[in-house]
Amino acid sequence: MDEITDISPQNQIPNATMIEPQDTSRRTLVVLICLSLVLVFSSSYIINVLKENNPFAPRPTNDALLAQDVYGELIQIDESELDGSGVKVCIVDSGIDTSHRDLADINLVAWRDFIDNQQEPYDDQGHGTSMAGILVADGWMKGVATGVDLYVAKALTSNGSGDDGVVAEAIDWCVEQGVQIISLSLGGAPGIIPFNPFSGRDSGDAADDAIDQGVIVVAAAGNDGGPDDDGDVAHPSSERLVISVGGVTEDGSHWSGSSTGDNNGNLFPIILPRQDPHKKPEIVAPAQGVPVINNDGTWSIVDGTSAATVFVTGAIAILLEANPSLAANNSSGTSDTVVQIKQALMDTAKPQPGQDGHDDNYGYGMLQLENLLAVFE
Repeated sequence: MDEITDISPQNQIPNATMIEPQDTSRRTLVVLICLSLVLVFSSSYIINVLKENNPFAPRPTNDALLAQDVYGELIQIDESELDGSGVKVCIVDSGIDTSHRDLADINLVAWRDFIDNQQEPYDDQGHGTSMAGILVADGWMKGVATGVDLYVAKALTSNGSGDDGVVAEAIDWCVEQGVQIISLSLGGAPGIIPFNPFSGRDSGDAADDAIDQGVIVVAAAGNDGGPDDDGDVAHPSSERLVISVGGVTEDGSHWSGSSTGDNNGNLFPIILPRQDPHKKPEIVAPAQGVPVINNDGTWSIVDGTSAATVFVTGAIAILLEANPSLAANNSSGTSDTVVQIKQALMDTAKPQPGQDGHDDNYGYGMLQLENLLAVFE
């Protein structure tokens, strides 16, 4: 027979406090409030974790994220806490798709469409969005100078082609906006129409005029390196005071697709011998396997001196933030400051092992942001 436990009042714990109904309700309310607060904070945490780690949510590949870290360290971008704030940068390209979530916080000050004259920003080719992301993306992809005042001129069509005269108009517009840096990833843009020496005012003329007013112009060296190289860097990076940017791989070696400079002179086309610090290309930066954003809201990895150009653009934006006196002020500067910056790039670049002086493929060396900033301290 089972033992019966006596639960009569005399067998309860002596002096036990009896809980009144109103006390129970009060304590229950306190518990519910505490549980609600816990649920609110934990739900917020879980949502944030899912955003960053959900394997089913769109995100760049691990290889892309790793390449971003490798290149940031390679050219010393990670060594600076500056973000280019207050510096005005104009990108001339195929446009920009501002709907990409990595561009949610960009400061797009002005937009001009030289192709279809549309009032709202768009990018029907994608190249411009990818280049803008290298500069100002702030999400999975981290731009070099996320704080710049961004100006975008669409001068390339939906298939990536463009007229050199239109590019010249776009450069002129950038100058009219009072920008301090113009980024031209045109030597590496797909399908760009080759320079026509009989087309009238061209992008080289516009770039030279901009530089005369103290505006720094950075342009891609081009992507025809190797056996198919045409003998010189692409136009308009071939102009004397334009900063021509070649490319490197993740280990800092020369990217084989980067165009070779002709610095000894040529009869046809006429190229005068180039002198320091204007030998082409002047500087090299990441160009192979570079992670970028796309105009369809995704990410990818690309090759090209177009990408290298924007790394240098961002580094110079940081330099101008740290040294405002170097920046053109409403187009009141002169080419003297541009030459000064080119000299500093030459002096602070990291050469290849055994390199002495300028190399037609590797320029004066690889961009080193921390070293560049130190020159003007």
